[in-house]
Amino acid sequence: MIGIYIHIPFCRRKCPYCDFYSVCADGKTIGEYVKALCRNIMFYKGRGIKADTVYFGGGTPSLLSAAQIGRVIGAVSECFSLSSPEITLEANPCTVDKQKLEGYRSAGVNRISFGVQSAEDEELKFLGRLHDFETAKRAVCTAAETGFENISCDIMLGLKGQTLEGLYSTADKLCSLPINHISAYMLKIEEGTPFDCDEVKDSVADEDLLCDMYLQTVAQLNDRGFMQYEISNFAKPGGESRHNLKYWHGEEYIGFGAAAHSFFEGKRFCCPADMKAFIADERQEKLVLEEAPDRVEEYIMLGLRLTEGISLEKIKAMGGEKLIGNIRRKAELFGKSGLCSFDGDRLRLTPAGFLASNAIIAEMLDV
Repeated sequence: MIGIYIHIPFCRRKCPYCDFYSVCADGKTIGEYVKALCRNIMFYKGRGIKADTVYFGGGTPSLLSAAQIGRVIGAVSECFSLSSPEITLEANPCTVDKQKLEGYRSAGVNRISFGVQSAEDEELKFLGRLHDFETAKRAVCTAAETGFENISCDIMLGLKGQTLEGLYSTADKLCSLPINHISAYMLKIEEGTPFDCDEVKDSVADEDLLCDMYLQTVAQLNDRGFMQYEISNFAKPGGESRHNLKYWHGEEYIGFGAAAHSFFEGKRFCCPADMKAFIADERQEKLVLEEAPDRVEEYIMLGLRLTEGISLEKIKAMGGEKLIGNIRRKAELFGKSGLCSFDGDRLRLTPAGFLASNAIIAEMLDV
């Protein structure tokens, strides 16, 4: 079964660290955008495509009303065969209240992901967030009271003024909330964003501290029952993001909306990052990124993001025999450094290995 991704490119205010495509919202534009989303979804009607996840990402999807989210879910339900779907909505804590959350639940949303980022208000101000931690805490608790059983929170590592002790406190406070999933991201200065300046670069955690923060967080979350299943993602049993696992398992998904990406019918393609064009065009444009992706290479690159790792038997079955000898040699080498574990078939990176995953993956593919 495939996944459905819905990109909502609207924000009240752009965060200075973010390079995702988003624009300031107004009611009329949001309404036109929802209409265009539904129009594009309808092109898939009658094809008998089965799906089991729907993910509203952004931007800030929670700027849409419950009725608008319900309209999009209704279009997806009409055009795809949904099977016990996981339907996720990303939310900014300051954009929801009990009534809105109840509306999302009634519309079909059954998983919500809050961009909390920190439990320290000064760190939230540095990130340009519009909420404080009390607002975030209240939003999470209200979601649980409303009936959401799958709730995720994001935290960010390496912020200005953040210490190991402060980060530990943030993670501890999140673990105490009624949630079953945590995403922990290391701050990355993206080119062209307001954070891309010497003042910010000189104020955030250096590489050594960032590595210490990551390893501390992995150990802490595992101790609290949030088991790591991907480089940046942790969950209690059964709380893993089914939709995001599709990406990492190399499964197919269709994206709708300006800047949305897709992997469907063997091709990778995207819609241009142009909200006005998306609204105006009868059907969203497809920019083909890869006609025939290298499935073996993708399996290795994506699989090594997961704690389950990769299987040499599967690589062989996929036609990647020429890589196996090199992978075995590199696995033994990296294993001696504590960067991976290897049982002769399955190769898994350790938390320390995840910190060097890009270099390790490059070595595995270098034949």
